[in-house]
Amino acid sequence: MKTVMNVKTLVVLGLKISILTFILFFCYMVASMAVGLEGFFLQTDGSTDTITTLLTVSTLQTIVMSYPIIRSRWGGWRLVVSVFFIFFGVATFLSQIETIVFLEYLANIVSAETIPKLFMQGAIVAALFSPFAVLICGKMNKVEELQESNQRMLMYWTERVWKLALIAVIYVVIYISFGMFVFMPLAGEAFHEYYAGLQLPGWILLLQMARAMIWTALALPVIHMMKGSWREAGLAVALLFSVLMGSQLLLPNEFMPDRIRIAHFVEISSSNFLFGWIIVWLMSHHNSPREIFRWWKKPDGQL
Repeated sequence: MKTVMNVKTLVVLGLKISILTFILFFCYMVASMAVGLEGFFLQTDGSTDTITTLLTVSTLQTIVMSYPIIRSRWGGWRLVVSVFFIFFGVATFLSQIETIVFLEYLANIVSAETIPKLFMQGAIVAALFSPFAVLICGKMNKVEELQESNQRMLMYWTERVWKLALIAVIYVVIYISFGMFVFMPLAGEAFHEYYAGLQLPGWILLLQMARAMIWTALALPVIHMMKGSWREAGLAVALLFSVLMGSQLLLPNEFMPDRIRIAHFVEISSSNFLFGWIIVWLMSHHNSPREIFRWWKKPDGQL
């Protein structure tokens, strides 16, 4: 009987993922047409390969979004708003703010008029998809499990401050390291051709520290709302950060040559996964700075 129930559960879950995948696919198409970017996802003359890739991207994004929704102790519109916040923040806002910063150097590739359209497109996709995702995952009318409130984030403000500062530094290190040792080698000569004349502003590190705080703000709802251990929340955040932003680079587009696009895909997917896991690990444990560097001496990495 238990085996039959497990099979039935998997079949129902697979059906929900399939339905949400097609909903997300059409959300992308509707949003693109609404803002005048109808050729963005189908810029290769609407070929079957491009449509298949968009379906693949939609599938990956649906899976990583469904996981925390299903495992959430939240429900209703609170969860809908959280899903929108996470989806739009990771998939659109955090990537496009860098486009704005470097627009001076990318003006011949991305026009200033295109940037608002990209933001609006992402907002429409997230707004359309979020209520469907919560509804189909069965959480729209769910009573929140207040009796199981999450205690992970309870800490003194001093601990919160030094952890946020550490997260900012860690993100800068990851950003620079993966750019130098992953992206640049993979891009090869295409890097010098595509980014010819690019000069990083002196405040670029401050910008990345600010982005680290935005990343952390996007991780906090997932940490708060998910059931299970911190590892489950860590996996959810790592996958959300990695897949929501990275998977979009699987799509051919008019802004990036394939070599640059794939190099960025590997760089962003791997670095975001690592950074997401680190955020949850730091924010889900109560410890001192000294203990952070001695965690491996504890049994099972427990603090």
